[in-house]
Amino acid sequence: MKVLGACPLDCPDGCSWVVTVEDGVAVGMRGNKEHPVTRGALCVKVNRYLEQLHASDRITHPMRRVGRKGEGRFERISWGEALDEIGSRLTGIIDEYGGEAIWPFHGTGSLGFIQGLEGFSGRRFFNVLGSSLMDPTICSVSGSLGMKYTLGTSGGMDPEDFVKSKLILLWGTNPLTSGHHVWKFIQDSGAYTVAIDPVRTRTAERCDEHLAPLPGTDAALALGLMHVIVSMGAEDAEFIAEKTVGWDEFRTRIAEFTPERVAGITGLPQEKIVALGERIARTRPTAIRASQGIQRHAGGGMALRTMACLPGVTGDWAIPGGGLHYSTTGHFKLGLPDLVRFDLLPNPVRMLSQTRIGEGLLEVDDPPVRALFVIAANPVGSNPQQGKVIEGLSREDLFTVVLEHFPTDTVDYADIVLPATMQPEHLDVIAAYGNMYLVWNEPAVDPPGECLSTTETFRRLARHMGLTEPSLYDSDEDLARQLLKDYDIDRLRSEGFLRVEPGPVPKDKVQFVSFRADKAGHDPLPSYIPPSDPGDGLVLISAASHYFLNTTFGNNPELRRRAGESRITLHPDDAAAREITDGTTVLVSNTRGSFEAIAEVSDRIRPGVAATTKGRWAKLTGGPTVNATIAERDSDFGGGAVFHDNRVEVKPRPVAAAHEPEAVRYSGGA
Repeated sequence: MKVLGACPLDCPDGCSWVVTVEDGVAVGMRGNKEHPVTRGALCVKVNRYLEQLHASDRITHPMRRVGRKGEGRFERISWGEALDEIGSRLTGIIDEYGGEAIWPFHGTGSLGFIQGLEGFSGRRFFNVLGSSLMDPTICSVSGSLGMKYTLGTSGGMDPEDFVKSKLILLWGTNPLTSGHHVWKFIQDSGAYTVAIDPVRTRTAERCDEHLAPLPGTDAALALGLMHVIVSMGAEDAEFIAEKTVGWDEFRTRIAEFTPERVAGITGLPQEKIVALGERIARTRPTAIRASQGIQRHAGGGMALRTMACLPGVTGDWAIPGGGLHYSTTGHFKLGLPDLVRFDLLPNPVRMLSQTRIGEGLLEVDDPPVRALFVIAANPVGSNPQQGKVIEGLSREDLFTVVLEHFPTDTVDYADIVLPATMQPEHLDVIAAYGNMYLVWNEPAVDPPGECLSTTETFRRLARHMGLTEPSLYDSDEDLARQLLKDYDIDRLRSEGFLRVEPGPVPKDKVQFVSFRADKAGHDPLPSYIPPSDPGDGLVLISAASHYFLNTTFGNNPELRRRAGESRITLHPDDAAAREITDGTTVLVSNTRGSFEAIAEVSDRIRPGVAATTKGRWAKLTGGPTVNATIAERDSDFGGGAVFHDNRVEVKPRPVAAAHEPEAVRYSGGA
């Protein structure tokens, strides 16, 4: 039997897959050949998804903590016992502190609208209880707001239109590692490709040209490129007159960012800035692809706001194959209010920041957070300021429930662990953020042991607590129909995917002057906001790994083998200044924390910058990870995370002093 499904992971591609089932067991998985983007191919990570489904360390029954928080020692309990304890603890917390003392913490382990973050699965249950809301700030919020300030929508160009482009700027993105399906459209275009990235990534090596600016200086570079275009008289005067607002003011701002000044900010040779500006000026259509990493610094939202202006200056927003793609999410018209039902809240409640979970657990009061539900998330491994997160999760007066597949670093701090289904075991709906397709996920196999879907978990908990709101008991298919009320759900379910036509970009006119930004307290004009982490050191960027997706797959033996030891890449000049050679064990540190890694000395990275990858589990690598050094601090727009605004010092450390990996402390299993 072949069953159509959808990858739920935090990747722009939102792939359609086909699961082969024999005698009730999933024995094969491949990309759906019929899907115009997936085209039969999955990534190196998801190709091993069925190994995860059948893994020996999978959590398959409810568990209760029996040791200290952080030890990861649990005993098996029944679902009835788990529901009794959760219901009793929640009722007591609500009676003493009110519903806002409960924090449902969703993560990007699933982007499903029925089971995951995009639909805030379980939110109806928490609304009835009056729980705090979570602001999903950790991923893309800053860039999305920047796009909206310029274009009136976060939806950019259709990535399938890259095939029509003549010049493509891959700006702060590495699609051959993160979202590789767009590469086919780029290749088919025959366009001249330019990678703009502090690191010569897999993608940069395949491009015609590579520029390596200092992290966080992208807005200055965009303004410098526009300066070159305007100096040549190559701006599209007709488009500007008809389809933009505030050109005279913006032209004055552009004039401030001469190539000489921008070279000083970005660390790029002035002649390279001028040459690229001239190439953009004479090439139509020009397209830009940016992704979430580019906005994870102090001025990240302003960077996307400014970059989105560049196609407005050249007129590329009016040309198929021109414009900027950041996320297609703004093009999907889904019934999210009907799905989430915030109207069930008995009264207005506070919003807690996903990025600032350490602060939320340690500093928020009135009321304090007394119950935490972690759903498709691993904040110990994925959130900034790892030490602060661990301190918060270690509170003995915090009741923590974790819905999970595996014994992650966060599971070790749970009071109750609930076994969750994986994607081939439940119904779900995915909306890609890197293309224009909705994808249906049909359950292919029964879950192992006592695993339950997120939706069923909260249906059972609501029933156990005697909650009478009828919508708490809607089936998964009911939820899907409410979400997809404007689409042909039967066709989607039958065919597995459905294309959504993009809306107009810009929504009205390109806002060179944004009154919305001004009202929110920001500079109404596009500008450059420099990185803000204090200190000298090196700027450390922690990009996506080729073998892990955030911390998903961080426990897969083969992918861990391929990823190798934790490494940090240094430019030869920076390594020599610190007496570091290739293969040296180093300590990477700042005032927030430290971690150890193996030095890789290479000219793949520019001077002044160090690079590592995210996604490792502390319990499997023998100590803290890169997130121990990252600040729990907001970016400019929307309170986004600042993973790449991080200065560190790197020093040699004798190999003998390196931590030995700790044994996995887990008494559960299949």
